[in-house]
Amino acid sequence: MKLYFSTKSIPQLQHLPLTKRLEAVQVAQKKLVGPEKLLLNILKLLVVIPVFVLILQTATNWVAIIWALLVTLLYPLLIKPFHYGLVAKYIPSHKFQGE
Repeated sequence: MKLYFSTKSIPQLQHLPLTKRLEAVQVAQKKLVGPEKLLLNILKLLVVIPVFVLILQTATNWVAIIWALLVTLLYPLLIKPFHYGLVAKYIPSHKFQGE
């Protein structure tokens, strides 16, 4: 699986405007099979759970809130490449061209 950091870097979508790229990703996301959805949700949990643990630690350590904010800001950088990599194979190269 190749990781894509932007919808513009997905070869099938490079020539499309942003709205069409997002539409294509949304259509492809609906085609994900069970294990792929499970993998994506587990990755999301692996990022979200530490945020809540850090928030709970703020009662004794105020620096933990800074770490929680940093992890929250990094969420798109960690999850989106996997998401785009999973859905890229469900985006046909002939569809969405010329629209």
